[in-house]
Amino acid sequence: MSKRQVLGRGLGALLDGASSMPAGNTNPSKTVSPPIIGNMAGSIALLTIGQIEANPEQPRKDFDQDGLQELAQSIRELGIIQPITVHRVRANKYQIISGERRFRAAQIADLDAVPAYIREADDQTLLEMALVENIQREDLHAIEVAISFQRLIEECKLTHEALGLRLGKNRTTITNYLRLLQLPWEIQVAVRNKTISMGHARALVSIDDSTWQEEVFLRIQAEGLSVRNTEELAQARKHKSISSKRRTALSFDQQKVQADLRLKFGKKVVLRSLTEGAGKIEIPFNSTDDLDELLRSLDL
Repeated sequence: MSKRQVLGRGLGALLDGASSMPAGNTNPSKTVSPPIIGNMAGSIALLTIGQIEANPEQPRKDFDQDGLQELAQSIRELGIIQPITVHRVRANKYQIISGERRFRAAQIADLDAVPAYIREADDQTLLEMALVENIQREDLHAIEVAISFQRLIEECKLTHEALGLRLGKNRTTITNYLRLLQLPWEIQVAVRNKTISMGHARALVSIDDSTWQEEVFLRIQAEGLSVRNTEELAQARKHKSISSKRRTALSFDQQKVQADLRLKFGKKVVLRSLTEGAGKIEIPFNSTDDLDELLRSLDL
């Protein structure tokens, strides 16, 4: 099956007086500057598949194969609607800045050329453009977004505030995503595979106790816990941890008070001593009748 060259009716309708490059004109040594085929927010050139290469720094590594096949079928019928964006890396060789999914689908669709914007930019600007373009996709999972945020901060020397301004997001959102990278690898993989949600991951990352964090993670998968359930488990252990840290040992006098209370109420009364002289008394009951008897003892 011979390869086809398709712009697509959608793109063709937008390009005023667009012309296509002959399919046989693929000799890179004779085409230093690709022909301009139209203008749509900038010049668009037609590049052969052989002239284009993927960006090795592409932050997005996973491409849904079913989705690619569907896009390829759409391209066979309608052609390329939205040009990809590239930059020149050497004579007649271009690297993708954005649009790798469209490029892959075009290969599957057996096209021999695709329309492309050619941009001039330094390496840092190219990286930033590729990362930002990927972040703005709706089908990225949270870990991919977090990794892209981290790379923008580290490699493009951006602060959380500067990154937020570039992306139209507040600083808290940036921080919440970056915290996901603190999670153990198996939990990050679960987020990546979408077996747990971003909400589950945010609740898990708030758990300081690694053993409890793993237990809650396993329960999410085994019991199908909701995000709200996960947050409640995370908060319960946090409050328990805080309370246990605040408790202090009972003094001799406090132990005597606890013993007297137990004699008076005939219950397993517990006196808890906290910091700075604070504390509480707990009197358990097992039934409504038990509670009524306790209230009579208290003259209530």
